Amino acid sequence: MVLTSGKLGVIGAGVMGSALIRGLVETGVIGRDKIWTAARTEASCKQIESQLGVTATTDYKRELPDTEVLLICVKPNSMGKVLEYLKANNLSEDTLIISIAAGKTIAFLEQSLGGKNPVIRAMPNTPCIVGEGMTVICPGTYASPRQVEEAFAIFNAVGKCIELEETHFDAVTGLGGSGPAYLYLIMEALADGGVRVGLPREVALKIVTQTVLGAATMVEKTGQHPAALRDDVTTPAGCTIGALLIMEDGKIRSVLARAVEEAAQIAGELGERK
Repeated sequence: MVLTSGKLGVIGAGVMGSALIRGLVETGVIGRDKIWTAARTEASCKQIESQLGVTATTDYKRELPDTEVLLICVKPNSMGKVLEYLKANNLSEDTLIISIAAGKTIAFLEQSLGGKNPVIRAMPNTPCIVGEGMTVICPGTYASPRQVEEAFAIFNAVGKCIELEETHFDAVTGLGGSGPAYLYLIMEALADGGVRVGLPREVALKIVTQTVLGAATMVEKTGQHPAALRDDVTTPAGCTIGALLIMEDGKIRSVLARAVEEAAQIAGELGERK
Protein backbone atom coordinates (compact mmCIF):
# COMPACT_ATOMS: atom_id res chain seq x y z
CA MET A 1 0.00 0.00 0.00
CA VAL A 2 1.13 3.54 -0.79
CA LEU A 3 -0.14 6.52 1.23
CA THR A 4 -1.06 9.15 -1.32
CA SER A 5 -4.26 10.98 -0.42
CA GLY A 6 -2.82 13.29 2.24
CA LYS A 7 0.12 14.19 4.42
CA LEU A 8 1.72 12.14 7.16
CA GLY A 9 2.75 13.95 10.33
CA VAL A 10 5.22 12.76 12.94
CA ILE A 11 5.15 14.34 16.39
CA GLY A 12 8.42 13.43 18.04
CA ALA A 13 11.16 12.78 15.48
CA GLY A 14 13.46 11.07 17.96
CA VAL A 15 14.96 7.63 17.47
CA MET A 16 11.72 5.85 16.62
CA GLY A 17 10.09 8.72 14.74
CA SER A 18 13.19 9.18 12.58
CA ALA A 19 13.41 5.43 11.92
CA LEU A 20 9.80 5.36 10.73
CA ILE A 21 10.34 8.33 8.42
CA ARG A 22 13.41 6.74 6.85
CA GLY A 23 11.66 3.41 6.41
CA LEU A 24 8.58 4.93 4.83
CA VAL A 25 10.62 6.94 2.35
CA GLU A 26 13.06 4.17 1.47
CA THR A 27 10.28 1.63 0.82
CA GLY A 28 8.22 4.09 -1.23
CA VAL A 29 5.20 4.09 1.09
CA ILE A 30 5.14 7.89 0.97
CA GLY A 31 7.35 10.63 -0.45
CA ARG A 32 9.39 13.08 1.63
CA ASP A 33 7.33 15.95 0.26
CA LYS A 34 4.23 14.60 2.03
CA ILE A 35 5.83 14.19 5.46
CA TRP A 36 6.05 16.82 8.17
CA THR A 37 7.44 16.63 11.68
CA ALA A 38 6.99 18.63 14.86
CA ALA A 39 9.91 19.70 17.05
CA ARG A 40 10.28 21.92 20.11
CA THR A 41 12.89 24.36 18.84
CA GLU A 42 13.97 25.96 15.58
CA ALA A 43 17.41 24.38 16.01
CA SER A 44 15.80 20.93 16.21
CA CYS A 45 13.74 21.70 13.11
CA LYS A 46 16.85 22.59 11.13
CA GLN A 47 18.59 19.42 12.27
CA ILE A 48 15.61 17.24 11.30
CA GLU A 49 15.29 18.88 7.89
CA SER A 50 19.01 18.39 7.27
CA GLN A 51 19.08 14.75 8.37
CA LEU A 52 15.73 13.50 7.06
CA GLY A 53 14.88 15.89 4.23
CA VAL A 54 11.33 16.53 5.47
CA THR A 55 9.51 19.66 6.64
CA ALA A 56 9.86 20.37 10.36
CA THR A 57 7.96 22.96 12.39
CA THR A 58 7.48 24.10 15.97
CA ASP A 59 3.86 25.11 15.35
CA TYR A 60 2.09 22.37 13.43
CA LYS A 61 -1.54 23.44 13.71
CA ARG A 62 -1.39 24.69 10.10
CA GLU A 63 -0.40 21.19 8.96
CA LEU A 64 -3.29 19.38 10.65
CA PRO A 65 -6.12 20.00 8.13
CA ASP A 66 -4.27 18.19 5.32
CA THR A 67 -2.88 15.38 7.46
CA GLU A 68 -4.17 11.88 6.69
CA VAL A 69 -2.10 10.01 9.27
CA LEU A 70 -0.53 11.40 12.45
CA LEU A 71 2.16 9.36 14.20
CA ILE A 72 2.63 10.37 17.83
CA CYS A 73 6.10 9.21 18.89
CA VAL A 74 6.50 10.93 22.25
CA LYS A 75 7.08 9.59 25.75
CA PRO A 76 3.98 8.51 27.73
CA ASN A 77 4.22 11.50 30.08
CA SER A 78 4.00 13.89 27.10
CA MET A 79 0.92 12.32 25.52
CA GLY A 80 -1.62 14.33 27.50
CA LYS A 81 -0.23 17.70 26.36
CA VAL A 82 -0.01 16.58 22.73
CA LEU A 83 -3.60 15.35 22.70
CA GLU A 84 -4.81 18.57 24.36
CA TYR A 85 -3.06 20.57 21.65
CA LEU A 86 -4.64 18.49 18.90
CA LYS A 87 -8.11 18.85 20.41
CA ALA A 88 -7.69 22.61 20.82
CA ASN A 89 -6.52 23.11 17.25
CA ASN A 90 -9.41 21.57 15.34
CA LEU A 91 -7.90 18.22 14.41
CA SER A 92 -9.95 16.72 11.60
CA GLU A 93 -12.00 13.71 12.68
CA ASP A 94 -10.80 11.96 9.52
CA THR A 95 -7.16 11.99 10.63
CA LEU A 96 -5.83 8.62 11.75
CA ILE A 97 -3.93 8.86 15.03
CA ILE A 98 -1.25 6.23 15.67
CA SER A 99 0.33 6.26 19.13
CA ILE A 100 3.44 4.33 20.18
CA ALA A 101 3.34 5.47 23.83
CA ALA A 102 3.69 2.58 26.25
CA GLY A 103 0.83 2.18 28.71
CA LYS A 104 -1.48 4.75 27.07
CA THR A 105 -4.66 2.90 26.21
CA ILE A 106 -7.00 3.37 23.29
CA ALA A 107 -9.68 4.54 25.74
CA PHE A 108 -7.30 7.22 27.05
CA LEU A 109 -6.48 8.38 23.51
CA GLU A 110 -10.12 8.50 22.37
CA GLN A 111 -11.37 10.21 25.53
CA SER A 112 -8.55 12.78 25.43
CA LEU A 113 -9.34 13.67 21.82
CA GLY A 114 -13.03 13.90 22.66
CA GLY A 115 -14.30 13.13 19.17
CA LYS A 116 -14.47 10.20 16.79
CA ASN A 117 -10.95 10.16 15.47
CA PRO A 118 -9.74 6.76 14.29
CA VAL A 119 -7.03 5.65 16.69
CA ILE A 120 -4.51 2.82 16.46
CA ARG A 121 -2.23 1.87 19.30
CA ALA A 122 1.17 0.48 18.31
CA MET A 123 4.19 -0.95 20.10
CA PRO A 124 7.30 -1.07 17.89
CA ASN A 125 10.86 -1.74 19.04
CA THR A 126 14.20 -0.13 18.25
CA PRO A 127 15.38 -2.59 15.56
CA CYS A 128 13.00 -0.57 13.36
CA ILE A 129 16.08 1.63 12.94
CA VAL A 130 17.71 -1.07 10.78
CA GLY A 131 14.48 -2.29 9.14
CA GLU A 132 14.15 -5.33 11.43
CA GLY A 133 11.62 -4.08 13.95
CA MET A 134 8.73 -5.96 15.51
CA THR A 135 5.51 -3.99 15.91
CA VAL A 136 2.15 -4.97 17.35
CA ILE A 137 -0.92 -2.85 16.59
CA CYS A 138 -4.49 -2.66 17.87
CA PRO A 139 -7.23 -0.54 16.23
CA GLY A 140 -9.58 1.61 18.25
CA THR A 141 -13.33 2.10 18.03
CA TYR A 142 -13.43 4.21 14.87
CA ALA A 143 -10.50 2.83 12.84
CA SER A 144 -11.60 1.44 9.47
CA PRO A 145 -10.14 -1.69 7.80
CA ARG A 146 -8.33 0.57 5.32
CA GLN A 147 -6.75 2.55 8.13
CA VAL A 148 -5.58 -0.68 9.74
CA GLU A 149 -4.00 -1.55 6.38
CA GLU A 150 -2.28 1.85 6.41
CA ALA A 151 -0.84 1.10 9.84
CA PHE A 152 0.43 -2.26 8.60
CA ALA A 153 2.05 -0.51 5.62
CA ILE A 154 3.79 1.98 7.91
CA PHE A 155 5.25 -0.58 10.31
CA ASN A 156 5.99 -3.25 7.69
CA ALA A 157 8.24 -0.61 6.14
CA VAL A 158 10.58 -1.01 9.13
CA GLY A 159 10.21 -4.70 9.91
CA LYS A 160 7.25 -6.94 10.71
CA CYS A 161 3.82 -6.14 12.11
CA ILE A 162 1.00 -8.15 13.66
CA GLU A 163 -2.35 -7.26 15.19
CA LEU A 164 -3.39 -8.29 18.71
CA GLU A 165 -6.08 -7.43 21.23
CA GLU A 166 -5.19 -4.52 23.50
CA THR A 167 -5.30 -6.76 26.58
CA HIS A 168 -1.92 -8.13 25.44
CA PHE A 169 -0.17 -4.78 25.09
CA ASP A 170 1.57 -4.65 28.46
CA ALA A 171 2.97 -8.11 27.73
CA VAL A 172 3.99 -7.00 24.23
CA THR A 173 5.79 -4.01 25.73
CA GLY A 174 7.59 -6.19 28.27
CA LEU A 175 8.66 -8.73 25.65
CA GLY A 176 9.01 -6.96 22.30
CA GLY A 177 9.43 -3.33 23.30
CA SER A 178 12.04 -4.00 25.99
CA GLY A 179 13.32 -7.25 24.48
CA PRO A 180 16.24 -5.80 22.50
CA ALA A 181 17.78 -4.54 25.76
CA TYR A 182 17.68 -8.06 27.24
CA LEU A 183 19.41 -9.45 24.18
CA TYR A 184 22.08 -6.73 24.20
CA LEU A 185 22.87 -7.63 27.81
CA ILE A 186 23.08 -11.33 26.93
CA MET A 187 25.28 -10.57 23.92
CA GLU A 188 27.59 -8.45 26.08
CA ALA A 189 27.86 -11.24 28.66
CA LEU A 190 28.64 -13.85 25.99
CA ALA A 191 31.30 -11.61 24.49
CA ASP A 192 32.79 -11.20 27.98
CA GLY A 193 32.93 -14.99 28.16
CA GLY A 194 34.81 -15.06 24.88
CA VAL A 195 37.30 -12.54 26.23
CA ARG A 196 37.66 -14.63 29.41
CA VAL A 197 38.83 -17.60 27.36
CA GLY A 198 41.28 -15.62 25.26
CA LEU A 199 39.48 -13.99 22.32
CA PRO A 200 40.06 -10.33 21.43
CA ARG A 201 36.91 -8.37 22.36
CA GLU A 202 36.12 -7.27 18.80
CA VAL A 203 36.41 -10.89 17.60
CA ALA A 204 34.24 -12.17 20.45
CA LEU A 205 31.55 -9.60 19.72
CA LYS A 206 31.60 -10.38 16.00
CA ILE A 207 31.15 -14.10 16.73
CA VAL A 208 28.33 -13.39 19.19
CA THR A 209 26.54 -11.03 16.80
CA GLN A 210 26.51 -13.48 13.90
CA THR A 211 25.64 -16.39 16.19
CA VAL A 212 22.60 -14.57 17.60
CA LEU A 213 21.54 -13.47 14.11
CA GLY A 214 21.97 -16.99 12.76
CA ALA A 215 20.09 -18.60 15.63
CA ALA A 216 17.16 -16.20 15.25
CA THR A 217 17.08 -16.85 11.52
CA MET A 218 17.05 -20.61 12.15
CA VAL A 219 13.98 -20.28 14.38
CA GLU A 220 12.23 -18.10 11.81
CA LYS A 221 13.05 -20.10 8.68
CA THR A 222 12.80 -23.66 9.99
CA GLY A 223 9.65 -23.10 12.05
CA GLN A 224 11.09 -25.44 14.68
CA HIS A 225 10.76 -24.82 18.40
CA PRO A 226 13.92 -23.34 19.94
CA ALA A 227 14.15 -26.37 22.24
CA ALA A 228 14.39 -28.72 19.23
CA LEU A 229 17.10 -26.58 17.65
CA ARG A 230 18.95 -26.49 20.95
CA ASP A 231 18.88 -30.28 21.12
CA ASP A 232 20.50 -30.42 17.66
CA VAL A 233 23.52 -28.59 19.09
CA THR A 234 23.64 -30.53 22.36
CA THR A 235 25.61 -33.74 21.80
CA PRO A 236 25.97 -36.34 24.59
CA ALA A 237 28.79 -35.59 27.04
CA GLY A 238 29.70 -32.52 24.95
CA CYS A 239 30.69 -28.98 25.81
CA THR A 240 27.24 -27.50 25.05
CA ILE A 241 25.36 -29.55 27.66
CA GLY A 242 27.97 -28.56 30.22
CA ALA A 243 27.47 -24.90 29.41
CA LEU A 244 23.69 -25.21 29.46
CA LEU A 245 23.76 -26.81 32.92
CA ILE A 246 25.81 -23.86 34.20
CA MET A 247 23.16 -21.50 32.81
CA GLU A 248 20.40 -23.51 34.49
CA ASP A 249 22.33 -23.33 37.78
CA GLY A 250 22.09 -19.57 37.40
CA LYS A 251 18.32 -19.84 36.81
CA ILE A 252 18.66 -18.03 33.49
CA ARG A 253 15.30 -19.32 32.25
CA SER A 254 13.30 -18.04 35.21
CA VAL A 255 15.29 -14.79 35.41
CA LEU A 256 14.50 -13.92 31.79
CA ALA A 257 10.82 -14.84 32.19
CA ARG A 258 10.58 -12.76 35.36
CA ALA A 259 12.26 -9.84 33.60
CA VAL A 260 9.49 -9.85 30.98
CA GLU A 261 6.88 -10.05 33.74
CA GLU A 262 8.40 -7.10 35.61
CA ALA A 263 8.63 -4.95 32.48
CA ALA A 264 5.02 -5.77 31.58
CA GLN A 265 3.86 -4.73 35.04
CA ILE A 266 5.72 -1.41 34.81
CA ALA A 267 4.25 -0.82 31.33
CA GLY A 268 0.77 -1.09 32.85
CA GLU A 269 1.69 1.41 35.54
CA LEU A 270 2.90 3.92 32.93
CA GLY A 271 -0.66 4.31 31.71
CA GLU A 272 -1.77 5.42 35.16
CA ARG A 273 0.77 8.25 35.39
CA LYS A 274 -0.18 11.75 34.30
